[in-house]
Amino acid sequence: MLELILIGTALIAITVVIHALGTTTWVRYLIGRHRNDNLATLRSSVVVLVSMAVVIFLLHTVEIILWAVAYLVLIPPPELATFEEAAYFSFVTFTTLGYGDITLSQEWRLLSGMEALNGILLVGWSTAMIFSVMQSIWREIADNNNVRIPGAHHD
Repeated sequence: MLELILIGTALIAITVVIHALGTTTWVRYLIGRHRNDNLATLRSSVVVLVSMAVVIFLLHTVEIILWAVAYLVLIPPPELATFEEAAYFSFVTFTTLGYGDITLSQEWRLLSGMEALNGILLVGWSTAMIFSVMQSIWREIADNNNVRIPGAHHD
């Protein structure tokens, strides 16, 4: 059991690093790219939000595939016999959808719980980031229209 906890913790640490590098790199890019843009325009705000969502989706996909590869390396067949099966199980587990059509044996099931916790953490992080970007857009729209948002920082 301790070995599985260490493996799961290592996978969580790696996915957090992937998410941290990916999201901070993308936000830095967006800040540099849109520094002089008016984010209050529909076009700019949609481009920023859609690109943020796509990048976050791609990061989650990489993180899920990492878990799938770990399952294939660690768990002997026939539990997860193919990459497609491991990837499907990982997507369902990471997103906490949990269909239950594929389950791990008692020996390995602790990992799936850790992956689900990892998914909750990173999806929450992603949601907070998108909300933060949306708040910046709302603030700019309000500032451009001379509207004060209660509780918002106004320069």
